[in-house]
Amino acid sequence: MSRTLVISPNWIGDAVMAQPLLQLLKQQNPGAAIDVLAPPSVAPVWRAMKEVDSVLETPFRHGPLQLGERWQYARLLKQQGYAAAYVLPNTLKYALIPLFAGIATRVGYKGEMRFGLINRMHRDDVPARPMVPFYAALAGAPDAPLRLDVPRPAMQVERGAIDALCARLGIDRARALVVFAPGAEFGAAKRWPARHFAALAQALVAQQPGTQVALLGSPKDKAACDEIVAITGAAGVFNLAGVTQLDEAIALIAGAAAVVANDSGLLHIASALNRPVIGLYGPTDPDHAPPFSDMAKAMSLRLDCSPCKQRECPLGHHDCMEKMDAGGVWRELKPMMNVSR
Repeated sequence: MSRTLVISPNWIGDAVMAQPLLQLLKQQNPGAAIDVLAPPSVAPVWRAMKEVDSVLETPFRHGPLQLGERWQYARLLKQQGYAAAYVLPNTLKYALIPLFAGIATRVGYKGEMRFGLINRMHRDDVPARPMVPFYAALAGAPDAPLRLDVPRPAMQVERGAIDALCARLGIDRARALVVFAPGAEFGAAKRWPARHFAALAQALVAQQPGTQVALLGSPKDKAACDEIVAITGAAGVFNLAGVTQLDEAIALIAGAAAVVANDSGLLHIASALNRPVIGLYGPTDPDHAPPFSDMAKAMSLRLDCSPCKQRECPLGHHDCMEKMDAGGVWRELKPMMNVSR
């Protein structure tokens, strides 16, 4: 069997948005197996994609080149006989791996001047493009026009996994579950204030009695989630920040009636699972990486100062998120809840 290696981006959201590339590769060569080499923190995303035959977790530390370790790992990959490799990170160090592994076709963007390492090179020194078509373009010729009509990212979770996890966490599957994702790895500027999330939870529970709210995120998001719980009271609100692993967060999102999230990896997971989703955008551009499920809303005030793409508000007021009130988000969420139930 012919085998293809895909080297994953390091960010969860980017990994999700790269999934259509795999759909296109499968269309071109249905019989080829696709393996994905991914950081452990991103690997669960790829395991929820049907096109992936196996997920290999990178053993490398963040930062250092680790040339010897990459050489040794590449020699192990060589035994798999990969016909082609798609290098999605733009760094030089990830492009070394397929070269060392003797993979004949090495596809990727120019990135860090990777001439010779990448031998089917696409140009990335062009105006910004939406991320899904950006990754999907690697399935075509380097000089082909950019296609915008590419497949949507798609992930899947077995119902049994959702039921078992909810039972363990005390979440009632007979009642609607709404997931909030108050975190964002990029920086504080991307975070909708905790008090706004709390106000939205209060409106949701008041107007849709019996609804459960799950707060998801990493340990870094626990303080914000604690604040939300403190404002709302604990009844029906599950603070799972730092409690669930990524594969468990994916399963909870798959079972959600709706998801409200900052521009983050969990937002894109919700889209790929085709859940009703609202994405909250402040310093980032909603047109660059929008949610794409059947029921999706990208909310942005589109102020003159945004998208600034900064980790912290350079003007000090954070108006792009502060002035996005919970009432406006609830007006978008309510019809999604009615349809999804």
